Amino acid sequence: MTQAQEAILLVGGKGTRLRPLTVNTPKPMVPAAGVPFLTHQLARARAAGVEHIVLATSYLAEVFEPYFGDGSSMGLELEYVTEVEPLGTGGAIRNVASRLRSGPDEPVLIFNGDILTGLDIRALVDTHQRSGAEVSLHLTRVADPRAFGLVPTDEQGRVTAFLEKPQTPEEIVTDQINAGAYVFRRSVIDSIPAGRPVSVERETFPELLSSGAHLQGMVDSTYWLDLGTPQAFVRGSADLVLGRAPSPAVPGRHGDRLVLPTATVAPDAKLTDGTVVGEGASVGEGARVSGSTVLDGAVIEPGAVITDSLIGARARVGARSVLSGAVVGDDAVIGADNELREGVRVWCDATLPAGSIRFSSDQ
Repeated sequence: MTQAQEAILLVGGKGTRLRPLTVNTPKPMVPAAGVPFLTHQLARARAAGVEHIVLATSYLAEVFEPYFGDGSSMGLELEYVTEVEPLGTGGAIRNVASRLRSGPDEPVLIFNGDILTGLDIRALVDTHQRSGAEVSLHLTRVADPRAFGLVPTDEQGRVTAFLEKPQTPEEIVTDQINAGAYVFRRSVIDSIPAGRPVSVERETFPELLSSGAHLQGMVDSTYWLDLGTPQAFVRGSADLVLGRAPSPAVPGRHGDRLVLPTATVAPDAKLTDGTVVGEGASVGEGARVSGSTVLDGAVIEPGAVITDSLIGARARVGARSVLSGAVVGDDAVIGADNELREGVRVWCDATLPAGSIRFSSDQ
């Protein structure tokens, strides 16, 4: 099987859909299963034989290098390129081209920094080499493709069109979507216009197709999740802990819970469904935490019930408060006896007094 020796990781997005998680932290550095999400992507690329990775950074670019350094601790060689002005997916890829070492016909892997996937990376590279394509795309099948760009293919897997998010039932001609991982022939990267924003989805790929270039799709319907929303991010972290999503970087055994070494959990507290408790965090007596992420230094007071939620670093959830599908920003304080339901986002440093938000009587 052929290997791609190098990769580009697109980690420049602002993560606006994830706010307030991304107020102080770029999206790829938000912890999933106890380590920054990016760690899982780097570890999977390394396991597939990649040695050199260029990170295309933009938003909060200064936090990546102090954490990962030169990559040697993970057996990788990492480089960092920062966009001064956001350049889109294609522009970001072109912007780091000078750091690549591959020859014109060699394969370069490209990953979006917010996709959690079980993709067989080696198989994608192999498909690319065997088909002789200029670009190969990881495609996945989804039940409701309306939120995604559709990518129909012929019997040989060759891409026939790129269709923007379909608006009517007639426009849904396939359930195959662009899953955010690609293999580019190096020469194609060099042909992307430099110094201006370019979208690979809306400009590069359609132009390649209309010029008669060969774009190959490989459908791999193993685990796939776009971590763009807080609910998806929390689910992805839980699935990593549970072992549903594969990663060599989970710091511990798979199971119902992942409690990092300096965390404290009361003996009668219940942690289930892939819950993570971060370094220095504490969970009080009788608390029940299910499918949730409690980040470093956060405090869950006795009797709180937290489901499918993310509690930011150093935040505090008061006694008996009930949270479901909630996001609590870093350093926020939720007083005792509050009820917070699906979709609520409490901003960093905010304080909710005791009993100030409820969906039921206080009696």
